[in-house]
Amino acid sequence: MLGKAQTCAIIGLDGALVEVEVDIGHGLPAFTIVGLPDSAVNEAKERVRVAIKNCGCVFPMKRITVNLAPADLRKEGPAYDLPIAVAILIASEQLAADTSDCLFLGELSLDGAVRHTHGILPMVAVAKSAGISTVFVPATDAMEAALVDEVRVFPVEHLAQLVAHLRGDRLIEPFVLTPEALLAQEAPVYAADMADVRGQEHVKRAIEVAASGAHNILMSGPPGSGKTLIARATPSILPPMAPNESLEVTQIYSVSGLLNAASDGPLVRQRPFRAPHHTTSHAGLVGGGRWPRPGEISLAHRGVLFLDELPEFGQNVLEVLRQPLEDKFVTISRAQGSVTFPANFMLVAAMNPCPCGYYSDPARECVCSPAAIARYQKRLSGPLLDRIDIHVEVPRVDYEKLAGRGETEKSSDVRARVIAARARQAERFAGTQLVSNADMGPADIRKYCELEPQAQNLLKAASQQLQLSARAYHRTLKLARTIADLAGADAISAAHVAEAIQYRPRLQT
Repeated sequence: MLGKAQTCAIIGLDGALVEVEVDIGHGLPAFTIVGLPDSAVNEAKERVRVAIKNCGCVFPMKRITVNLAPADLRKEGPAYDLPIAVAILIASEQLAADTSDCLFLGELSLDGAVRHTHGILPMVAVAKSAGISTVFVPATDAMEAALVDEVRVFPVEHLAQLVAHLRGDRLIEPFVLTPEALLAQEAPVYAADMADVRGQEHVKRAIEVAASGAHNILMSGPPGSGKTLIARATPSILPPMAPNESLEVTQIYSVSGLLNAASDGPLVRQRPFRAPHHTTSHAGLVGGGRWPRPGEISLAHRGVLFLDELPEFGQNVLEVLRQPLEDKFVTISRAQGSVTFPANFMLVAAMNPCPCGYYSDPARECVCSPAAIARYQKRLSGPLLDRIDIHVEVPRVDYEKLAGRGETEKSSDVRARVIAARARQAERFAGTQLVSNADMGPADIRKYCELEPQAQNLLKAASQQLQLSARAYHRTLKLARTIADLAGADAISAAHVAEAIQYRPRLQT
């Protein structure tokens, strides 16, 4: 007899329906899985065999052939255990259930317990788009699966429990995600607060502007001046994510297997903050592998990517950032096909001005030769620097400011202004795909960045004197638009343009 069950495969961040077909024939006992399975899928033979025995059912000692269709789609991971077990029980006539409108997901342990599986959210979303109304998922993943509406989610703790449900003996109650369950998540806990930063008022202003429009920022200064502390305090001034943004980020973390570490609930509510080490590989940063997985830039989607000691990153690693910084996504191509990952992040980078770190520091002499300083600074290419909107110097902090007892502005106060600026942008971009000023293209800039006459004259003079490229010109306009939003102004004035221009590097590469 032929048994069938439906499951799902993950391709990049998307899912694809997979039909599990099981045929039990005569001959010497054998268990064969076909349909491009990887090692984890092939090992399902032993897990399924023992799990069926330990749940009180009989594993048929016959010639079992499992086909995972479509056959040309690579299958990987242990999520196929549960559908294979169900299809075997149907084919061996131990179950007589109609599973045509059901999707089964889950890894089996040897005692029959159903374990957590990566990528539940995109796989359940595929079930909804395919018109499948019922999904059976591990009990630990039920809250994540229930984020997809119009699909009945049944939490399964054990294979025997699922068998009893399909036989109609003991029905499993469908899981319902209540608003209270989402609201029960703990409030975000930030690593640092802007109140911890003493002095550096102009740098804090720059990071506020960057957060208000999701602009990229590069901080340069001597060691110990507060660059890393300011960067780690950046998430504390960012506005909360919109529901659609939370779903995007949750999907990425679900596929990557990092959802439990990133959130204490089914939904990622706090904006990501990723700080990879400078020894990170090309694939680790942008994603990749034989079967591509999201990299750090995708894990930072809708959040902050912090690159400390920027020149210490490999030059080939840094150069791959150029396209994602411009397009807000990254496409990874392999012989088997290509996958696209979102990468709309805010880049916060920090660097020392020279190898010893004290070039142009008034309090400590630099010991680097001019050639060493030039080589160090040239590790960052002109095209990469041109894609960074804000360049700001972070000088040494005076003792009086460090030892001062006065109150400094808290992140909550800065966040209120950032939220107000983002609200103006949301109103402006209503009905479009744009979220922040940094997302604007040339056509959007012409439409939304209206300059006063004095501002036009100032920008023209600055473009000629600083030799701004077309990209730098557009980024200056977007930055001026954000500064105007912070000031609550509809038109961009000369003062807004002047502040935007001061964030450009002194020397254009």
